[in-house]
Amino acid sequence: MIFIGNDSSGQRLLLKKLNETSQRLIEAAQGLARKMKGLKFGPPVTHVYNPLEYAWESHARYLASYGGTRKKVVFLGMNPGPFGMVQTGVPFGEINAVQNWLKVEGPIGRPRREHPQRPVEGFACKRREISGQRLWGLFANRYPDARDFFVDHFVANFCPLAFLEAGGRNRTPDKLPASELAALLLACNQHLREVVEILQPEWVVGVGAFAEKRARHVLHDRPLGIGRILHPSPASPSANRDWAISAAKHLQALGIWK
Repeated sequence: MIFIGNDSSGQRLLLKKLNETSQRLIEAAQGLARKMKGLKFGPPVTHVYNPLEYAWESHARYLASYGGTRKKVVFLGMNPGPFGMVQTGVPFGEINAVQNWLKVEGPIGRPRREHPQRPVEGFACKRREISGQRLWGLFANRYPDARDFFVDHFVANFCPLAFLEAGGRNRTPDKLPASELAALLLACNQHLREVVEILQPEWVVGVGAFAEKRARHVLHDRPLGIGRILHPSPASPSANRDWAISAAKHLQALGIWK
């Protein structure tokens, strides 16, 4: 058994016994969360959210529920979105998908310093993460039961932190100064290697160019395929034109999906 959260009596135990694979994933995530605590970020970043801290129980339940077996494909995102993993603790964690398809939920706390324009409301948040809606929607359309998807697939993020500017704008990791990015990449690179070592995938598929680039850099010596699908963000004009069809065609061209 492994403890994944706290309650008034001390510690809350996960509802089921973890196998070795899911336990190793949880321990790797805990290690990554600890490494994030010592990192410093300056302007224009004013607030940093780490869902592996305040949404830990939900994240751990995701790993426990779906990370218990080796995978054929690991989809790799960049970092938490403001209305997805920031709110739910699950990668690309659009609330409806997390509650009703993944069936993962847990108590969500608050960041140590919360931006007034970007509150963490957890599963009560009314905003929708379009990227997560599209990504999980693609998978749910092909696999109505989430358990069938996770037989061969898994979804992770490269970086666990969300960065906000003074006005509430989301700032992606690739926009950080090199001096700040170096320490972040060191920890995230190591975690990605650990995830791949644990899940032993045949493919790592970057959701967007940044994630693909990090996978190619970190995993260049691993005997696996590395590919990419278009990021589903509505900020991308290409993603707003039949994104699901485009992503499925990319996966078919790679030979991952038939």
